[in-house]
Amino acid sequence: MGSIYLIRHGQASFGADNYDVLSALGIRQAEILGAHLAQLGLRLDRCYSGGLFRQRHTADAALAQFRAAGLNVPSVEIDPAFNEFDADAVIRALLPELLPDEPEALNILHNAAQHRAEFQRLFSKLILRWVSGEHDKPGLQSWQDFVSQVQDGLERILTQAQSKQNIAVFTSGGTITALLRLITGIPPESAFELNWQIVNTSLSRLKFRGKEVSLASFNSHVHLELLKAPELITYR
Repeated sequence: MGSIYLIRHGQASFGADNYDVLSALGIRQAEILGAHLAQLGLRLDRCYSGGLFRQRHTADAALAQFRAAGLNVPSVEIDPAFNEFDADAVIRALLPELLPDEPEALNILHNAAQHRAEFQRLFSKLILRWVSGEHDKPGLQSWQDFVSQVQDGLERILTQAQSKQNIAVFTSGGTITALLRLITGIPPESAFELNWQIVNTSLSRLKFRGKEVSLASFNSHVHLELLKAPELITYR
């Protein structure tokens, strides 16, 4: 069987004007991941990334560690199917209906870095509305359309893959969540409960034979745990 390694991007710039930039810690996380996999001698036959900067930067930083160890790695193929869903668009579209019950929501969302717990609570409520399909809005990508987008990307990989290949996909938590939904059949609400636990630069491993895919492991971040530095383990 072959393996697909789903790698979440390193820590992004939560609370900054541009979230889609790795923090200094996020770059370090990606380098640690790459060095760990290189030390294990993992041979990568193909590498994919979503088109977002934080995804591509994570791929570049991790794969540079392979090269530094004298290992060959393939060039990264960009596939927007593995982009994250547009969280800002979800918030903008669904927040107005929430405001009567959450009058402080705008202040919390505008100052997310200072209100992390409250931001997560509000964001979770909005996501549950989004995945329910009962609050779809014109111009907003639905949860089902997002899942279909991710499914198309997975099918492209499987069509091009050869037996026993190791394939890396540098992506985001929402994309991994959609894949969990597709592969395990887990309800989307339960999938997002797992989503909130996905660590930056963690690996979730899929095993495949032809078009058959199964989940082999989820959210492994031993490369960070081995360093015994709790600040390395982040979720945004």
